[in-house]
Amino acid sequence: MSSAVSRVRAAYARIEAVDRPEVWIDLRAQSAVEAEARIIDERVAAGEPLPLAGRLFAAKGNIDVQGLLTTAGCPSYAYQPDADAPVVARLRAAGALVLGTTNLDQFATGLVGTRSPYGAVRNAHDPSRVSGGSSAGSAVAVALGIVDFALGTDTAGSGRVPAAFNGIVGLKPTRGLVPAEGVVPACASLDCVTVFARTLPEAEQALSFMASPPGRALPPLPQRAPGPWRIAVPPVRRLGELDDGWAEAYEAAVRQLTAAGAEIRTVDLAPFTEAAAMLYEGAFVAERYTAVGSFVDKALAAGDGSLDPTVVGIITRARDIPAHQLFADQDRLAALRSRAEAELADADALLLPTVPGHPTLAEVTADPLGANARLGRFTNSTNLFDLAAVAVPAGEVNGLPFGVMLIGPAFTDDRVARIAGALRPEVCLAVVGAHLSDQPLNPQLLALGARFDRTVTTAPRYRLHALSTTPPKPGLVHVGEGGAAIEAEVWRLPAEGLGRLLAELPRPMALGRVELADGSHVPGFLCEPGALKDAEDITSYGGWRAYLGGGRS
Repeated sequence: MSSAVSRVRAAYARIEAVDRPEVWIDLRAQSAVEAEARIIDERVAAGEPLPLAGRLFAAKGNIDVQGLLTTAGCPSYAYQPDADAPVVARLRAAGALVLGTTNLDQFATGLVGTRSPYGAVRNAHDPSRVSGGSSAGSAVAVALGIVDFALGTDTAGSGRVPAAFNGIVGLKPTRGLVPAEGVVPACASLDCVTVFARTLPEAEQALSFMASPPGRALPPLPQRAPGPWRIAVPPVRRLGELDDGWAEAYEAAVRQLTAAGAEIRTVDLAPFTEAAAMLYEGAFVAERYTAVGSFVDKALAAGDGSLDPTVVGIITRARDIPAHQLFADQDRLAALRSRAEAELADADALLLPTVPGHPTLAEVTADPLGANARLGRFTNSTNLFDLAAVAVPAGEVNGLPFGVMLIGPAFTDDRVARIAGALRPEVCLAVVGAHLSDQPLNPQLLALGARFDRTVTTAPRYRLHALSTTPPKPGLVHVGEGGAAIEAEVWRLPAEGLGRLLAELPRPMALGRVELADGSHVPGFLCEPGALKDAEDITSYGGWRAYLGGGRS
């Protein structure tokens, strides 16, 4: 296992390489984190058990990290916490190292990741699309391989929507399972601290150190008769409008669970979607005014320019909701919850797409409220109904991640995660050099469960360079005009395998989207342009194998 110090150095090199400053609100100095890492290495060498020694994480900017400002995405709101939030303190006590605080939709109000004076957080796979919010920076920091896991929060889906958009895992525990002290609330009665990771075991390990014994009496769980997992699944036609290809991807996930031995049962989704609409359209949004409304009012009066206008509109409108509407909505929610429980009956979990589609930054700018509302169709009701959930990757659609969500009764977190483990989606990876068949690094792919799919060529927009590395490998760079088609192979491997590969990827290599000759895009190995200064341009060979064989194409 690599030392904590070496992992810290690799993380900061990765931060520089990906060049995504909008991910962070406050990044700790590398020297400070290295000093902390040296102590961790010394403690491990002395035989001290530190289960998370050298694991790197980030915390959403509404979670207290001692020594950093807590901003909740609003500079004028910032305060200096006296101590780490309990979730942060527990992880650090187990040997994990926090790199900094991440960007979010201001005051955790949004599912898009664009409502921040620190900049819109772009998607890890397609920078023209949203990353998902409000825990945007945390999810992207994981997806880009900077940290091993990251903390988010989830009121309406903020710990799950960004997971789906960035191809990672998002665990949303039962309310109260993880302490929320030291967290700026959005809706205090609904908020959950969540965890993102590239694999389910990594997320579960982190959550195990964050959790507390339940702070409330455990409700009686439905009696489960022996037999296979029972999964509630709504008919696709009842899911509403989905992006192109998403219905097919969802049905593929259903088939995968069926193949794993699950028993599929039909469910009426209406009580879930009706409750989801109530979260922002009803009186429950008034709790957001309770959390930060007085600050927002004063900041508006002072002409504070750091307030996001969409967030301000949501919070200030909540100020005038009459009390009688809250009681009426509570009654309606109770009725919907009874209907939902009857629909689930003795099902172990409900399977849904995490989101209905993936908007671009431009689409969200054009319709900020409408685009956001659509994203919460399947996630908004989870905390209103007091349920546990996990969002996991379930393949790709048009070269971008597609994710599904499993939802179960309160305190069935372990059960829901075990069911999610039956979903092992595959992703494509384009390779052009040392990972090709019969090349020195191909065993890395095979060890991750990868299988060869096909030989292809890239679109004629790339140049290939021979790098001075051990073992020898090429660097593929997108240049647009003046490029050429380069021979490549496409491999299929488990999504979690791609996450592990990314986490160990040495500079100057990077993972990006590679355009193929047929116009499709797949993840693939690219090279940082700065590494090409003294590298031989071998584009004319048409590929790495031809270069090694000495024959120009």
